[in-house]
Amino acid sequence: MVDYYRRRAPEYEAIYHKPERQHDLAALEGYLKKTFSDLDVLEIACGTGYWTQRIAETARSISASDISEEVLAIATAKSYRCPVRFHIEDIYRPGHSAAALHDALFGGFIWSHIPRQQLTAVIETLAARVCAGGLLVFADNRYVEGSSTPIHAHDAEGNTWQQRRLNDGSEHLVLKNFPDKSELQTLLSAFGELEVQELTYFWMVKCRLFSNKMRH
Repeated sequence: MVDYYRRRAPEYEAIYHKPERQHDLAALEGYLKKTFSDLDVLEIACGTGYWTQRIAETARSISASDISEEVLAIATAKSYRCPVRFHIEDIYRPGHSAAALHDALFGGFIWSHIPRQQLTAVIETLAARVCAGGLLVFADNRYVEGSSTPIHAHDAEGNTWQQRRLNDGSEHLVLKNFPDKSELQTLLSAFGELEVQELTYFWMVKCRLFSNKMRH
């Protein structure tokens, strides 16, 4: 997966040019700007900074991380309307920066790449990086026949995989899950109060953490 996104870095944002998705992209952008207005945000798996730029229009500050130096090189070359700090980090093995608490956390299009059997543990780790009463916000793809890359394989844990080809001709088997609303509610309801929205091509979930949340 890491190698795939390193190779994909130069062409990553092409996915946002699909004509049929423009209305949903505008709705998602508006949703995120409103949600993160005047907040100190931790963004995980920020990629090339596509969503970082949009969140930065209203956020107070952003701490953005990714595991790939290649995508961060693209992200750091962009300009932002609020202070943004970038660093390399693996969400499965957070570094020293994990000790800092933020008002909110955003994971854009990363949920689908986390194995189902590891989701609860990952969410617990992420929730511990947000202040009690703060926000966990995720957005990702819904599967839409004819627009989404077809499902290539399933595994015993219920994960789904896509076969993807990059511009350099290389092919990659990529983990890509498409949770439904009930799955999101089941996983996140233990952490706080939920709001789930489903568009045609994307879903968004906002979880306001319980004020007495346990910090792991």
